[in-house]
Parts: sequence; C-alpha cells; structure tokens
Amino acid sequence: MNADVLTAMDTSTKPTAVAVSRIALTVNGQPRQLELDPRTSLLDALREHLHLTGTKKGCDHGQCGACTVLINGRRINSCLTLAVMHDDDDIVTIEGLSAPEALHPLQAAFIERDAFQCGYCTPGQICSAVGMLAEAKAGWPSHVTPDVASGQIALSDAEIRERMSGNICRCAAYPNIVAAIRDIAGGVSR
Repeated sequence: MNADVLTAMDTSTKPTAVAVSRIALTVNGQPRQLELDPRTSLLDALREHLHLTGTKKGCDHGQCGACTVLINGRRINSCLTLAVMHDDDDIVTIEGLSAPEALHPLQAAFIERDAFQCGYCTPGQICSAVGMLAEAKAGWPSHVTPDVASGQIALSDAEIRERMSGNICRCAAYPNIVAAIRDIAGGVSR
C-alpha cells in the first residue's frame, strides 16, 4: 500500500493535507486499482468507487449482514473493515458469484424456495451462505455442533440457523432461507 499526500483547498482556502492510499484488489476476478482515503470502508469502496451496488449498506455497524462479501474465500461484513486492509486480496461480491449464463446454485435455490421478500438482505444472505458452506465443509464447528471433535458437520436446520445468525431478514423469510441452503448443502432437515 502506497500513501501519497495531496493538497486540497478547504473553505478558508488554506491548503490542507489529505492522505490517499493506493490499493490493488481483485474484485470478482478482475484486478482493480483504487486511490482512496485510508478511512474508506470496504463497503463504500465497492459501492461508491467500483459501483458494485449489489452489496447493501444496511446498518453500517456490522449488525445486519447485508454487506457480507467473501474475502479470500471467507465471509466478512464489508462495513466493518477498511478497504486498505485488503490490499492484494481476492474479493467476491454477489455480482461475482454467478456467470453470465447461469446463476450460482444458491441464487437459484433462493429463487426456487422463495427465500426473499423485499430482497434487500438477499445478497448478504447468499454470500454468507457460500462462506458458511465452505466453513462447514472444512469441519469448523459452530455453537450448536453436537460433536466438535468429529470434524464432520451435519447441516441440520439448527446448525444452518446458528451459522446464518449474523444475517438479519426484516421480512422474516428465515424458513425459506434455511430450506434453500439445506437444498444446496444436502444436509439433514430439522
């Protein structure tokens, strides 16, 4: 990360220094170069600088999960991290999950199971579900995993609900969200 100081004029026409950080990201498979105020959140960099508006700004405090993206394969609330912290990282947003000719399997399952109503939380829900399925496949236990030593994670409804608890749906489509994830995971029900 390189930081340069640019001179800007404030309202009193006195020069003030504004720090700018140069970062390189791979976003949805595309290399991107950005010059940002080092205080810019990753969420704002994605939405305001790269115009990837699928990632939603909900609470801007890490409480709702609407801004969830995948960074190096792990899910993260993009409102809680600074863009400069992810120099050279691989970032996948909802726009990067599908191919032009086909939806990601979780996107198709959300449609099939009617797992959204207003749709505002859906991009974060889907990105979180992709990350959650990878965590379960890797054997990472959750608070409700019955046998943490086995390394085998059966994605029951309770396990899915616990793992997705950081993503809020104000429309309460939770049963359908769980069903859509279960369809893709092939987990046991209830």
